Amino acid sequence: MTADRVKLSSGHSMPLLGLGTWQLTGDTCTDAVRKALKMGYRHIDTAEIYGNHREVAAGIRDFDREKIFLTSKVWSSDLAEDSVVAACRRALSQLDTDYLDLYLIHWPNEKFPIEDTMAGMKKLVDEGLVRSLGISNFTPGQTEEAIEASDVPIVTNQVEFHPYLFQKEMLSFCEKNKMIVTAYCPVARGEVMDDAVLGEIAERHGKTPAQVSLRWLAQHGAAVIPKSTSEKHLMENMDIFGWKLSKEEMKEIDSIKKEKRLVTMRFSRAVSTLGKIKMRFS
Repeated sequence: MTADRVKLSSGHSMPLLGLGTWQLTGDTCTDAVRKALKMGYRHIDTAEIYGNHREVAAGIRDFDREKIFLTSKVWSSDLAEDSVVAACRRALSQLDTDYLDLYLIHWPNEKFPIEDTMAGMKKLVDEGLVRSLGISNFTPGQTEEAIEASDVPIVTNQVEFHPYLFQKEMLSFCEKNKMIVTAYCPVARGEVMDDAVLGEIAERHGKTPAQVSLRWLAQHGAAVIPKSTSEKHLMENMDIFGWKLSKEEMKEIDSIKKEKRLVTMRFSRAVSTLGKIKMRFS
């Protein structure tokens, strides 16, 4: 692992910092992607259910595709073997690209045998449509089942992870299985900005609480995909390398008592309803 990239078990490497695009739509999405890439971001995260593939495509259009790490996800209703392949081909068409650097199962779904889903994912790798495979929102037990069912390395599990949801068990599990944790909602949708512990640590380093949260995650070996549209915050998010939190500061953040999960299965169903409406018109 270098300062800003991590080697994946697939043999490819992934930037540790990416731009999340959930809830970014229209010109706002395109402009955010374009601004981020101009600043030096090289990792863009999207999903078919977000309904913004075409806007992301417009944002990356004027940049060297080979220098961009592009992630998308297959929704939980498309996990039959053939549906996985069809969904990925649809994503590639919408994103106007020949391949994805990373393709994730967005949420597990017990209605579909994981063996069938992983068979579809392997086809995508075999056909050169996807370079690396991953999962999202899987528990350690579900992750173990996916690993056992896959003939291709699963390189990451993308989960909600921030100082109010310390995914210690998942970190340990992924480390043992040569996987990377990717953290979404890494600043708890801005809630960390008012945190006293993070505020004190931020003052010591001349940083913001959000930067401290992102740095804490990076030092735990996690990739981070904060969402932002403002140039100021995009720049701040990039400034998480070249400095370190001390062991004591890491322990302070590890020990924050507040616990809060922002994304639940109920939330994902709402995303599904909204996403399907968007997909109908995309």
